[in-house]
Amino acid sequence: MPFADELIGPPVAQALVRAIRSAAPHAELPALRVAPRRIEGLPLRRRADLLRDALLTDLPGDHAALSAVVCRALAESPDFSGWLIWPVTEAVATRAVREGAPAAFDEAMALLADLTGRLTSEFAVRIMLRHDLDRALGVITDTWVHSADVDVRRLASEGTRPYLPWATRVPGVLTCPGVTVPILDALHHDGSEYVRRSVANHLNDLSRDHPALAVGAARRWLDTPAPATARLVRHGLRTLVKRGDRPALDLLGFTAATLDVDGPHVERATVPVDGSVRFTAAVVNTGDTPARLAIDYVIHRLKADGGHTGRTFKLTTRTLAPGERAEITREHSFRPISTRRHHPGRHAVSLRINGVDSGRAGFELTAD
Repeated sequence: MPFADELIGPPVAQALVRAIRSAAPHAELPALRVAPRRIEGLPLRRRADLLRDALLTDLPGDHAALSAVVCRALAESPDFSGWLIWPVTEAVATRAVREGAPAAFDEAMALLADLTGRLTSEFAVRIMLRHDLDRALGVITDTWVHSADVDVRRLASEGTRPYLPWATRVPGVLTCPGVTVPILDALHHDGSEYVRRSVANHLNDLSRDHPALAVGAARRWLDTPAPATARLVRHGLRTLVKRGDRPALDLLGFTAATLDVDGPHVERATVPVDGSVRFTAAVVNTGDTPARLAIDYVIHRLKADGGHTGRTFKLTTRTLAPGERAEITREHSFRPISTRRHHPGRHAVSLRINGVDSGRAGFELTAD
């Protein structure tokens, strides 16, 4: 499997050159023709930007001229798909907002909807949202959420996410968080799991800064649920559950419980930096009623400055009858990864059950 940066590699750039040359046979395409050599060594985002800018350079003129070429490629070339679509959609959006005409804006939104099934237009729609939030949201809420095309409905939710990975932020969405809730209200009962999962991820994004807004939306949906609503809400509120947010936990049925918690206990006092810490614990429901439990664990990592930071990991959900005991065993890996560096020294693990932290067991992470 290629690394993320390699998703747009020289073969993708060469495929884009072929598709555009076929759709615009008289264009010389000097910038596009050298692009396959220039993208080597660049991160993914900059590769997409380079190809976008090459398209805009080699296909001058207004939005209509660029759209005509893109539409011909879309109609005539089945290979006009995959990761080459990312820079194409961004070129369409960039040309439209630079032109500034409402007609160009609306035509670009329609073309993004046509293109999204070939990969996704979720990154390009951010350009439209940043340029005219109200006009873009109007198209999305009036048209896209009602589309018969599942890819377009998913685009409505995914493209407007507050923290869409790899995408630029949209200030209007972040400063007015409720502005995207009508999209989620329209799509949370969608018949496609593909769309519903996007809604859940969007709700999770929303919960990061505005937990009450996210919990309020989830509560409305659960008042008149579809068969898949409970699952969607659980996924959408997962970050709040990890944080121990009381309203989210209560909504999901993880209410306060009377428990006896033994542990966690680590099996080894020292763990090599490329090894794993194994820990055990036991939880007993000492109350008189069944207890529904969200059981997570927290790794308290040593930072470079000598402080500690906690990262919460999902462990299990259980319902314990009065007097019932649950045995817990988990192994957490410290295998090095590119996005996180582990520092040798004192670390710890603790449990978090229905938002309440319980116990802490220390261990030494060693360099050898």
